[in-house]
Amino acid sequence: MPRRLVSLCAALMLAGCSASQLPATRDAAAFGQAPGARPVKVMIVTMFGPEAKTWLDRLGPWDTIPVAGLSPDYPVVHCNRDAVCVMTTGMGHANAAASTMALAFAPQFDLRQTWFLVAGIAGVNPEQGTLGSAAWSDYLVDFGLQWEIDSDGRPAGWPTGYLGINTKRPAETPTLDYRTEVFRLNPRLTDAAYALTRHVALVDSPEMQAARAKYGYAPANRPPTVIRCDSVADDTWWSGAALGARASEWTRQLTANHGVYCMTQQEDNATLEALKRAAAAHRADLDRVAVLRAGSDFDRPYAGETAAHNLLDYAAQGGFAPALENLYRTGNPLVQAIVAHWSDWRDGVPSQ
Repeated sequence: MPRRLVSLCAALMLAGCSASQLPATRDAAAFGQAPGARPVKVMIVTMFGPEAKTWLDRLGPWDTIPVAGLSPDYPVVHCNRDAVCVMTTGMGHANAAASTMALAFAPQFDLRQTWFLVAGIAGVNPEQGTLGSAAWSDYLVDFGLQWEIDSDGRPAGWPTGYLGINTKRPAETPTLDYRTEVFRLNPRLTDAAYALTRHVALVDSPEMQAARAKYGYAPANRPPTVIRCDSVADDTWWSGAALGARASEWTRQLTANHGVYCMTQQEDNATLEALKRAAAAHRADLDRVAVLRAGSDFDRPYAGETAAHNLLDYAAQGGFAPALENLYRTGNPLVQAIVAHWSDWRDGVPSQ
């Protein structure tokens, strides 16, 4: 059955493009696949060692496959007997883009029917989640692709110095000239992932309980749950209510009021752009990408706390280890469903 190929989406409001699902019967060599390339059912994409460890400690034994162009800190991909693999990009936009591109064009793998699970920790918006919450995203928004005016010199009435590139005021939606400002993930895949995991019991801790009790509103002061909301990427770590409000507004602007900001991280738009280019070369399928982020610290202070203290003392919130655990608890049911029911998942998201 013919499938849609990826488009450049230059004229669309939403810049995330969906790739086609590629028929497995086509000649692999015609699409740059080396003879004998290893088919992968699930590729788990992590950003640094502790995120990878939560999977590597549980899903082995592993074969290790060196890949040219990966981060020198994480130069191999680990694959198990179920055709589940784990790779680590290195942190930040540059590492994520370079490593994902190296993986996508590595001759060792056939990724045309691979499901990608991007799984990492993040800052969490207390208006939408709490420490340890695990969020499946529909939209990925790049917070870094904005103009910024020194906050001391911003025009009167502007809550921050941020505005869209080539705009005149913060409320104006920019033209998406970079084509990486926003991606929309396959909603059927996000539907399936959320349905599989929405009732998963997440780990909590006394440290997280104490930290969230300082917030006088829900869901910040409630136990962690699996949620569905959206993620913004920015290589600069930030803290504060005004910046958090800008992230929410920026997400709404770039998603035509559909997106809801809840997680902040560094890599996801870079990872998606690399996979989009791989999809254009018929090496991957952008409709097979799910993004899961778990909150390890709050993006803004509680009442009476300074933004500086919230950022500089973020580790004291106690969310790091529970967030790592909750990535596994939430992501693994999707991984195992794909592996156990591969005949249903091989050609696309099965009917729910």
